[in-house]
Amino acid sequence: MFEIATQFAQVALQDTVNQAPALEPSAAAAIAVGLGALGTGIAQRSIGASAVGAVAEDRDMLVPALIFTALPETLIIIAFVTIFLV
Repeated sequence: MFEIATQFAQVALQDTVNQAPALEPSAAAAIAVGLGALGTGIAQRSIGASAVGAVAEDRDMLVPALIFTALPETLIIIAFVTIFLV
């Protein structure tokens, strides 16, 4: 599967007519952050539902539930920082 993704990335980034990248770096960064945000949203959906259920059963689970809910958000924060550094 990784080989197919690598080949697709090479094809997407090449323009054989102009010998230039098909995507501008800012567009590639936007796609990367957008897909990362989508994945984070999907992860937080299930984590949030589980956290609410755990806190409803045991109030002592509030702090771990908040930590587990915030973990996927750090991925997007790191992506934003990386975009601004690059």
